Amino acid sequence: MTAPKKKNLPWWGVVLLSPVIVAVVPLAIFALVLYVVVSAFLYVAIWLLWCSRGKDVLFVYSDSPVWHAYLEAQVLPKIADRAIILNWSERKKWSKMSLAYSVFTHFGGYQQFNPLGIVFSPWRRAQVFRFWQAFRDFKHGHDEALKKMQSDFLHALAEKA
Repeated sequence: MTAPKKKNLPWWGVVLLSPVIVAVVPLAIFALVLYVVVSAFLYVAIWLLWCSRGKDVLFVYSDSPVWHAYLEAQVLPKIADRAIILNWSERKKWSKMSLAYSVFTHFGGYQQFNPLGIVFSPWRRAQVFRFWQAFRDFKHGHDEALKKMQSDFLHALAEKA
């Protein structure tokens, strides 16, 4: 029995793919380096400007009827003195040049970013807590995930105290 023949890429496929690879690899490397530089800059700014003044949390939420009342009663009073708080429903008023906005867009991402808690500690990576899924479950009568998320979030804050 003979081994199956391996199909090689035709010569024209190699010719067509080479310029794409030559163009994409440096762009990918540049994007990665830029991401690392921006991350480092944001961490240093957060540690110097926020953590040194007792602000070690960025919390983002909105006026959604699903979570607004809950967060205002159960979470915000516990973090108000140490948090930078952004209301997504008022985002038109946010300054695009603020550190809070930059931190939110960098660490929050584009999915499940509301409600969101980010805990910062000097010389450590940020801990990101995405509450969206837990509140979706809560809306459908399942509060276990929300209780766990809230507990984990508040525990992360208590560890730093």
